[in-house]
Amino acid sequence: MIGRRHVRAGAGPGAFLRRAMLTGLCIGCGTTGLALEAPYCGDEGVWIQILGSGGYELDDRGAASYLVWRDQRAVLLVDPGPGSAVRFGEAGADFADLDAVVFTNVAADRTADFPSFVAGSDGRTRPLPVFGPDGNDTYPSTRELLERLLGRQGAYPGLADYLTFRDPEGYRISVRDVPATGQRRWARFGTDDLTLAAIPVHHGDMPSVAWRVEVAGQTIVFTGNFSNRKDVVAGFAEGVDALVIHLAIPEGARGLVRERYVRPSQIGRIAQRADARMVVLGYRTSRTLGRETQSRTALEQYYAGPLVFANELECWGL
Repeated sequence: MIGRRHVRAGAGPGAFLRRAMLTGLCIGCGTTGLALEAPYCGDEGVWIQILGSGGYELDDRGAASYLVWRDQRAVLLVDPGPGSAVRFGEAGADFADLDAVVFTNVAADRTADFPSFVAGSDGRTRPLPVFGPDGNDTYPSTRELLERLLGRQGAYPGLADYLTFRDPEGYRISVRDVPATGQRRWARFGTDDLTLAAIPVHHGDMPSVAWRVEVAGQTIVFTGNFSNRKDVVAGFAEGVDALVIHLAIPEGARGLVRERYVRPSQIGRIAQRADARMVVLGYRTSRTLGRETQSRTALEQYYAGPLVFANELECWGL
């Protein structure tokens, strides 16, 4: 069962700078893996927790994945990629608390652990909204992906009841595809605790979206992987409290990767134009690990605010 295991402790809202001090100014930490503090967010306010800080490689970092907390309750899971289910349990989160799950794209390193979450989700009784990009001729839509994974004819037919709500003691997964083409903003989900908006971003031929999250007056944008060819993220992230963006390639990268990912200087420009209060750098691949100084230098040509190089299970208060 995926549920809360630990009593959570920490500071209250607005604790970003205190958290930075407690972690040895981990704003600038490099390749050394994990947070120095216990993996707990604060008792009050809105927090971002890193479930995975890596990319697609097989190493000691989980694939990039994030939790958004409000007042000790995990309200949003972003990109349940490989390793995220284990980190979710270590974080003390409860699957029954989630208001939604969102995918930035449907690649394996964004979605692979989702069946594990569902399989371990005893205790949830309310519907689970799941949102992600629609598909194209090469990649399935989010709805198609979950049908292939969890449907009666899918890879895990034992979980099919969660798509059909046949079990009166369980819950139903409500899947909705979000447009991944064009430039129109999608904004059709909101609860008392959480509001979501999405916009298409360019990531090669893979349908991808960035998410804007509003919780208790705080705003977070999760970009996922993108190349910024469409130049829409800065406007989408305008005035954001935290910009969670992927540091997949170094400034000097060449070739096809530049068609799929942003470079550090582009991240700096986006953050500066958006007037982001802080930037969290996730998806730290072998191309960028160990090159934090170079990435910081390129980024800080344009952006002067706080930078966080994400590590597993760290928590940052807004």
